[in-house]
Amino acid sequence: MKGGKSKADTKSSKLAVNKKPAKASKAAAKDPNKPKRPSSAFFVFMEDFRQTYKKDHPNNKSVAAVGKAGGAKWKSLSDTEKAPYVAKADNRKVEYEKDMKAYNKKLEEGPKEDEEESDKSVSEVNDEDDADDGSDEEEDDD
Repeated sequence: MKGGKSKADTKSSKLAVNKKPAKASKAAAKDPNKPKRPSSAFFVFMEDFRQTYKKDHPNNKSVAAVGKAGGAKWKSLSDTEKAPYVAKADNRKVEYEKDMKAYNKKLEEGPKEDEEESDKSVSEVNDEDDADDGSDEEEDDD
């Protein structure tokens, strides 16, 4: 075999693939209190379109079919027909920005003093109270 690779050479080259170890996720834990991003005008349109599509096609169980039909309908709409959905999306965006400002302000303030004390469970608090009351009931094991 002139200049060609043998089967043994190709197998060893395939087996010698150096895979990098998977990196651990360094993303911060998601805060469940953080406001969700607002829907775009298309998704506001799809909320209404899904309801009408289900009425017209009650036997359809395919999510993909609804999405394709909704996308085709959205593309066929003129700017004036899209205007109410764009307006709703803009209103939702304004609400979201207001909620995010309040959320960020709350994060900057940090936890309050009352919240720090509530980290202890009820049993830990009761155990501390028992130790502080001065009675030596548990220590009388003479």
